[in-house]
Order: sequence, then C-alpha cells, then structure tokens
Amino acid sequence: MEWTSLNDLRESYLSFFESKNHTRLKSFPLIPINDNSLFLINSGMAPMKKYFLGQETPPNTRVTTCQKCIRTPDIENVGKTARHGTFFEMLGNFSFGDYFKREAINWAWEFFTEVLKMPKEKLYVSVYLEDDEAYDIWTKEVGVEESHMVRMGKEDNFWEHGTGPCGPCSEIYFDRGEDKGCGSPDCHVGCECDRFVEVWNLVFSQFDSDGNGNYAPLAQKNIDTGMGLERLACVMQGVDNLFEVDTIQNIMNHISKIAGVAYHEDEKKDISLRVITDHIRSTTFMIADGVMPSNEGRGYVLRRLLRRAARHGRLLGINKPFLYEVVETVAHENRAAYPELSEKVEYVSRMVKNEEESFAKTIEKGFELLNQMIDEIDTASVEEPTLAGTQAFRLYDTYGFPLDLTREIIAEHGIKVDEEEFVRLMNEQRERARNARATGDAFGVGDDSLSDLTEDTVFVGYEQTECDAVIRAILFEGERVGTALAGQKVVVVTDNTPFYAESGGQVSDKGVITAEGVRLNVYDVQKSNAGAQILHLCEVAEGSVNVGDRVYMDVNNPLRDAIARNHTCAHLLHAALRKVLGTHVHQAGQLVNARELRFDFSHFEALTREELDRVEQEVNRVILNATPVARYETDIQSAKDKGAMALFGEKYGERVRVCEVGDFSIELCGGTHVENTAKIGLFKILSESSVAAGVRRIEAVTGYGVLDLISAQESLLQKTAENLKAPNLMEVANRAAQVMTELKDKANEVSALTQKIADSKVEGLFENIQRIGEIGYVTAMFSGTKPDSLRVLGDKIKERAPKCVTLLVGVNEGKGTMLCVCGKDAVQAGAHAGKIVGKAAAVAGGKGGGRPDSAMAGIAKLDKIDDAFLALPEILKEFIKA
Repeated sequence: MEWTSLNDLRESYLSFFESKNHTRLKSFPLIPINDNSLFLINSGMAPMKKYFLGQETPPNTRVTTCQKCIRTPDIENVGKTARHGTFFEMLGNFSFGDYFKREAINWAWEFFTEVLKMPKEKLYVSVYLEDDEAYDIWTKEVGVEESHMVRMGKEDNFWEHGTGPCGPCSEIYFDRGEDKGCGSPDCHVGCECDRFVEVWNLVFSQFDSDGNGNYAPLAQKNIDTGMGLERLACVMQGVDNLFEVDTIQNIMNHISKIAGVAYHEDEKKDISLRVITDHIRSTTFMIADGVMPSNEGRGYVLRRLLRRAARHGRLLGINKPFLYEVVETVAHENRAAYPELSEKVEYVSRMVKNEEESFAKTIEKGFELLNQMIDEIDTASVEEPTLAGTQAFRLYDTYGFPLDLTREIIAEHGIKVDEEEFVRLMNEQRERARNARATGDAFGVGDDSLSDLTEDTVFVGYEQTECDAVIRAILFEGERVGTALAGQKVVVVTDNTPFYAESGGQVSDKGVITAEGVRLNVYDVQKSNAGAQILHLCEVAEGSVNVGDRVYMDVNNPLRDAIARNHTCAHLLHAALRKVLGTHVHQAGQLVNARELRFDFSHFEALTREELDRVEQEVNRVILNATPVARYETDIQSAKDKGAMALFGEKYGERVRVCEVGDFSIELCGGTHVENTAKIGLFKILSESSVAAGVRRIEAVTGYGVLDLISAQESLLQKTAENLKAPNLMEVANRAAQVMTELKDKANEVSALTQKIADSKVEGLFENIQRIGEIGYVTAMFSGTKPDSLRVLGDKIKERAPKCVTLLVGVNEGKGTMLCVCGKDAVQAGAHAGKIVGKAAAVAGGKGGGRPDSAMAGIAKLDKIDDAFLALPEILKEFIKA
C-alpha cells in the first residue's frame, strides 16, 4: 500500500461508493437539525436517524458521507494521550432497506485491498458470536482465512442503544506489526495494545429491540458503516497517532512556529501542542457552523475548548492572542472537503481573537490567585492534597475561572478539588438568585390559585381587538375573591380575550374592560405559569365587577398598531442583518413596544457606518415595496420545510404560528404583526452597541416614532442655528465649521501668549537660586495657573537649567497642583522628580509621583505650600550629596 494524504483518502472513499450507486451528501452541520436529543453531531450515523426511523425520505436508498463530528466527554484526556481528540471525521456508507451484509462486506474488502492496496495478510475481521451469516460471507465468499477471523460477544460486536433498531457488527482490523504490540505471545485482535487497530465498523441493523432482551426482525434491514478518517490516515501514512497525520501535522507546525518549540522534544510541551492543535480544529468548525461562545450549552463547550487551548499557549510561552492566526491554516488544510471554511475564515478568526482577548482580560487575576492557593497547599505531607471548594468557587464567582480549568491546572501539581463543596456553594448561589427574583408567578399568582379553572383562556386577538367575555376569576392581593371594588388593583381571568399577553419580547396590550357602570383599566397582561390562563392586571376605575359578569374587552388599537409595526420591523431587521453581515447572525433577544424596538443579535464587532446604512436601506426597501405580511398557523415540520427560522432554545408545539414577509423573511412567531409592510411607514436606527461578548444591540424606531425623531432633531437643529447665529438651517454646518476655525485660531493665540508668559516667568525665576553642592534649586507659586500651563513652564525650565531642581505650585479655582522638574545633570547627580514631589506634596496633604525628570502631584492644604517649599532642601539632601 502507498502513503496517501488524508484529503485523498476522503475523496477515494466517497468516489468509490459513488461508483456503487450511492448518493454523496455533504457533511451535515455540527449543530443537529431538528434533533433535540443530540448536543452536537457525534457520529456519521447521527444525521441519518431521520432516514433510518422513516421520519424523512432519503434522496437515495444508498448514501455516502464524510461527516464532521465533535465528542467532548474525554476532553481532559486530549493532549495527555496521543489518541484522544474532540474533532474527527467519520466516513460512512448507508443503506436504507436496500443492500445488506453481502454487499457491505464485499465492498469494504474491495476498497481496502483493491483501491488502497492494503496487504490482505495485515487485515483481520471480527464478527458477532452468533452471526454465522457474516462469518460465512467473510470466509466462503470473500476468502478471508479463518485464522484471521475472530468471533466476539455482545459487548464488542453488537450495536444497541436502548429500544429500537439494533444488530450485530463486523469490524476490520489492521495489524501494525509485532513491534507495536504488548509482547505477549497471546497478543490478538481485541488486545488493549496498539498492534491491532480497528479501522472499519459495519453495523447490520436487522432487529427491533424492546429493551427487555426481545429482538424482533426488522421488516427493512439497514446498513450503517462508520470509519474514522484520521484513524485510516494513520494506517495509510504509517504514523502512530492522529497528530502525525499530514493535514493535522501542518496545523501543529504552524502552532510550533508561533511558540518557537518543536514536537517530540519535550513531553510537557507536546501535550500543549496536541491540545491546541485539536481544539483549534474543533473551534474553527464549530464557529463556522454557527456555534457562538457563551456560558451554557454548545457555546460553553466552544468557550471551554478555546480557553483550554489559550491556557496551553501560555504554557508554551505565548502571552498574546495567537489561536486566531491558526484558523486560516485549519481552513486551508480542509478546503477540499469544506470550502465554507475558507469563505468564513475572516469571521471565524475575529470571533476566536475576540474570545482570546476577553479570556486574557478576565483570567489574569484568577491565574495569580490560583498560583497563590497552590503554593499554600502542603503537597509533601498531605496524603490527598485538596483545594477547598470555597476557593474554587471564589475563582469561579469572582474571576470567571471555570471549575474544569481549575481542576486541570491543580491536577498538574497532584492536587484535587473538593467538588462536593463547590457544587453545594453553586446550588446555594442559584437558590439565592431564585429567591432574589420575583416568585416567578405572574402578579404573585400561583397555579394552585387557578387550579379549578379547567378550560384555557381563548386568545382571539389575532383576528379582533374587541370581544365579549365572561369573568371566570378575580384575584385581589393574590387571593381569589368574588368581587372587585373601585380603586382596587386586581387580576382578572376571562373565558376569552383579545389582549395579547407579554411573550417573545413583545410587551402586552393595554386597554379597558367595561360593562354598564363599570370600567377597568388594563395596564398589563401576562400568562399564568402553566400558560393556560391569560391574566389581566387591572385597576377598577369605576363601579364594581363580579365573577360571572359579562364584560366587553377593548384593546387600545393605536398602541397595538405601534407595537405591531415595531415587531414586524424586528423580523425585517433580522433578515437584513443576515443579508448584510452573514448567516452567522441570529437573534439573541428582543424587546418590542409602542415606542421602539430593541434587537440583540450574534456578531463579533461593531457595525460600520456603511453596514448600518445598508441594513437601514434593506429594511426600508421592503417597507416601501408594500410587501404583504402573511400570518398563519401550520404544523412545525411544514414551517421548517419552508425555511422558517426558529429561536434557539425555544420550545415549540406541533402547531406553530408563522410570520412570512414576501421572500425576505419567514420566522416562527406568536406575536402580533401588520398586514402589509407599508403600514410600518419608515424605519430608522437610533443606536448600535455591545451587550456582551459576541452580542450586539440595535435600537430603532418606526412609524410615528420616526416622525417624532425628525421633529426632535429639527428642533435641536433650529436651536443650534440660533446659538451659532446661522441665517438658516442649511447654513448650520458651514457656520459650525467657521466657529471651530475661529476657536482654533484663538487657541493658537492663547498658546503663543502662554509661551511668552512662561518665558517671562522663567527669566526672573533664577534670581534667588540656592545650591546643594553643584545642583541648584528654586521654588515658586503661581496663581490662576492650570496644570497644563504649569507643565509648559516646567519644560522650559528643564531645557534652560540642566543642573537645577525646580518645585512649582499652581493654584487655580481653589485647587493646588505641584510640579517638580529636574534637569538632566541634576538627574545624573541623584535627583528624582517623582520621589521628590511625593515627599514635598505630603507636607501639603497631597500625594503624587512620576518620572525622574518630571512629576506632578495634587495638594489639598494650600496653607501648607510654604512649608512644602521650606522642606525642599532637606528632601534634596536625601538624593544629592553636597
């Protein structure tokens, strides 16, 4: 067999199975699509579950893929061994009720022996203990010698995961030679040593398990093949581990160059090189697939990988952000199979750099403190040196130091952490946070208060903004009552309502509930904890109302319309941001009310003026095109098939509501919206800012909000014109520029005058010079002199008197500033302005310091200025010998 690059191996495999009538599919994203059972894609089979389970029809009954995967359970072992990694690629060929064992086995053998030219004598095969069918195909049809066949039990050669499809496995092993073995004469396939490497795993999915040991034959038998690309590359390239495979080694070489170290020279440095190499591969692919650093979920895994890699960079002596530099190398080495990496390399690099810089700022003090803690632990005389949970929690709570990082660092010193105490403190903190928040019950209403209401409140507000209703419950101060009286604030529950309850970032409606002689002002609407009842927070303005009364519900329509304008525009803004900035943009929170919309989104840096203008133009283009807005209910699968965006982390039922704006935007959304974008009027961005690392915020207005903004700006412009004495509004800019020029000229005149005054003051300053040895000293005080003018004067003195120490005080508006300057010869003689001014200022109740030639201090006791001057000779004697 010949040495083959990893990229060529990938292509050879996929092309081979294309020749067997398989459809080649691109790798699925690392974020599972419509599969909440998975955190990240961790196997080649994972994205195929929908086909195996019959939930979707595959594009072909035969499919082949090379799937990118992430596995993090063994993250702490990555680097410590040469085997472990978090990112890998899985080659696979799949049959959905098409071919079965015979074809799968024959093609596997053909690919190894004829395409890759692997020596047959180096290949061994395992089958499930009871799988005579597979055994016979291998031996009688393929021709594998029985001495190269191994039968294994259920633990090794039967794939099963709870209930559902399962079946026996057959694995192909490559013999790397006796020199890689354990030395035992009984060394064989399945031994824990490095001699026999499992390369290919064929899963024959032919049974349906009930979880109780009963296996019924499947009507449709399937093939699920998995082969680790990096492991195959190790065999074909004759290297010991994945870090020596060509493409991965090229990434490590870049890291080695930055660090100035070489692989295989120092085991501790090798560990760091392996950690960084693996983790930058993982993070590059994760960010490119839309994962953002955060403190929970997938984002936390990403952040943990990045921070672990950054710390190992420090261990290699790299004390600056550097991981972002390696992103381009990762993209380059994988460009053949994943061209999207090259397209997103700038974005990924910036995201990585931003996270590195953030980590460096927040973690530095944590490192110092942890090192102090380690030094205080007596590892020599204690059997099990342990870092207290309180200390680990302090690192986490105060400095953002994650427990896993603390655990890893102290393990290098033979210390463990009291995790039980850490978890207890974490739980206590969460409990305090829960108690600090409101009870979580809307208006203090617990679900048990409404438990007898068996029917949900029906929301009719999508179709109408007024309706008749019957009061089903009234709560006053958290207790159920039968009657609400004038002046009371109560919670009212009705059988149906047009009032929208606050949800999804949209504030609630306001309005009135009326009956004959009765009026309740509705100023907030919420859902009950269980979401079944809609709770109207009201103030009884007139009359009294009873449970069972028929009332009229009336929403404030102008307010509802303003909220709807802003909500629909938030959708347009989301779509425009994705169009201008890229598809990495996702909603990270929003608030829409009658006044404005506030939209938070994932992005790594501030938007430029040009980007903001483009976003604004895109939104206004759709508004002015008078695009119809379709709002409808459908099943969730149909919505997703149409491309409707869903908020990450939100839970949706089988029936969902969709907001679709032409071909520009389509999202799952239960809020209220306009019927046509023309009703929005106009859209104007007010501000763009940072909310958190990787999250930006845009605040904007629509409709009447834009008119109010124009009016306010016009009023401000009018006042500015009056103050500048501009003849009209169009001349404000020219007049402002003219005033600035005049001010600049005046400033230059003042500066020139200040220089002249300084020169004149310097002239008379040395008439009363005194000396300590050859070094002179003078003191002077100036009234009405600001610190800047004092500094100019000091610079003049330094230039003119190299053998002099000068102590000056400027007093302006009741505040005193002391300046000490030392000429270059005075500095050589031992004078130090920073130390001298510190001692002199202390006499006058001040403090300060600075450079040897010039230093400044503030003084609080102006009546002690003379005392400070008188103290100067004794102070100078500490530094200058007579």
